[in-house]
Amino acid sequence: MSRFARKKFLLFVLAGSAGVVAAAVLSVLYGSTDIPVSKIWQALTAPDLTDQQQIITYELRIPRTLGCMLVGAAFAVAGAIMQGVTRNPLADSGLLGINSGATFALALCLALLPGFNFSGTVLLSFLGALGAMVIVYGLMSLKRQKLDPVRLVLAGSAVSLFLSSLSQGISMFYNIGYDLTFWTAGGVSGIRGAQLVFAAPVILAGLVCAVILSRRISLLSLGDEAARGLGLRIERTRSLCLGVVLLLAGGAVALAGPISFVGLLVPHVVRFFVGADYRSIIPCSMIAGAFFMLIADIISRTINAPAETPIGLVFAVVGVPFFIWTARREERNVD
Repeated sequence: MSRFARKKFLLFVLAGSAGVVAAAVLSVLYGSTDIPVSKIWQALTAPDLTDQQQIITYELRIPRTLGCMLVGAAFAVAGAIMQGVTRNPLADSGLLGINSGATFALALCLALLPGFNFSGTVLLSFLGALGAMVIVYGLMSLKRQKLDPVRLVLAGSAVSLFLSSLSQGISMFYNIGYDLTFWTAGGVSGIRGAQLVFAAPVILAGLVCAVILSRRISLLSLGDEAARGLGLRIERTRSLCLGVVLLLAGGAVALAGPISFVGLLVPHVVRFFVGADYRSIIPCSMIAGAFFMLIADIISRTINAPAETPIGLVFAVVGVPFFIWTARREERNVD
C-alpha cells in the first residue's frame, strides 16, 4: 500500500468512525418516541428499571442500534468479498442462495411452527442459509471441476429461484404472505439482546476472518491466472471466502432479513474513496456499512412516525438507481 493510499485509508477510517458514533447516538435518541439526552445518560450511569424511557433505551434502542451496526457491516463486507471473488461488480451474498435459503426456512417456520419465538426463528433462518449454500456447493461438485465464479453464480441463481418459488408456494397455501413479505422487506425492529447473543459472535468471527483474508481477496480480484502466478491457492482461498460470506450474510439475514442493496452499494462507495485494494476495502466497508444502516434505520422509523417503514425499502430507493447506473457503466466498459 502506497503512502498516499495509506493516508486515504486512515482519513476514511477516522471520518467514518466519527460518523458511526454520531449516527449511533442519533439512533438511540430518535424514533417514534424521542428520548432526551439526560435520560440516556441516566440509563448508562444510574439505571432505574422503573423508568419507562430507560427501559426503552435498554430493551429496544441499544440492541437495535448495535444490531444495525452489525448487520450493515456484515452485508457490506459480504458484498465486497463476493465482488472480489467473482470479479463481478453486481455481486452480493444473494448470488449464493443465502437470502432465499433463509426465507425458505422462515416460511416453513411460520407455516409449521406458528408462535415460535424470535430467537428460534433467527437460528432457523441461519440454518436455512447454510442449507442453501450446501446445495450450491453440491451442484458445483457434481462434475468435480474447479470452483469457477461463473458456474458458482449460475448454481446460486438456480437454487435461489427454486427456494424462492417454494417459499411463495408455502406462503400462499398457509396464508402467511403478509408476515413473510414484511420480513423479506427487511427490518431491525425485532432485534433484542437475546438475538444479538446468538448472531453477534457469528458476525464478528466473519468480520475478523474477512480482514485476515483481505490480501488474498485482492489477489483473487486480479484474476485466477495472475493470482496463481503469485502463489495463491485459488480453490482453497475461494472456498474460505465463501465460508466467510456465509457467516456474515447468514447471520445478518437471520437478524434483519435480506437487505441486499447494502452489499451491492457500500463496496462501490468505499472503492471510490480508497481504491481497489481489499486490505482497505474490507475494513472501510465495515465502517461504511454500519453508518449507512444506522442512517437508513433512523429514516425508516421517523419518515412516517409512529408507523415504521421497512428499512429495505429505504435502501431500495437509492439502490435501484445505483444498480442501473453500475450496470450501464459496466456495459460501456465492455463496449
